[in-house]
Amino acid sequence: MEIETGGRSGPRGGHARLGQLCRRLADASGSLALGERGLRLVESVTCELRAGRAPEELDDTFDELEEELLAAGHSAGLGSYRTTPTPPTPGYPQLPVAGPVHPPLRVLACPRGHCGRVEAPDDDAPHPGCRIFDQPLRTVPLR
Repeated sequence: MEIETGGRSGPRGGHARLGQLCRRLADASGSLALGERGLRLVESVTCELRAGRAPEELDDTFDELEEELLAAGHSAGLGSYRTTPTPPTPGYPQLPVAGPVHPPLRVLACPRGHCGRVEAPDDDAPHPGCRIFDQPLRTVPLR
């Protein structure tokens, strides 16, 4: 059973708005166009998290940042539950072949486990990074 938390905590147990912020910061298209105040809020969240604060302790700052995003025309704010478009995929990933030597399935996730960001790995590219903690996403095997 999931507990409704107003979009603050995701179904995977991570902080949902932190995951959306991380995705937006990693977006190379520059979709996080904010004014000076919004950029200061992003910097504040980043510094606080790197200093060891829990994301749940920063919900007031996330609220302010979401207001800045909405005012800047980002209709989804920091909520994937609204209208945030999913990033385009270059193609369908190849399915593992059934057989005795089938590769283990894995995903890339938040380096510290604070958010629910999960991406499919690309063996031909370096691991994407988390701009919040300035670390590469960690490999998590699927069971």
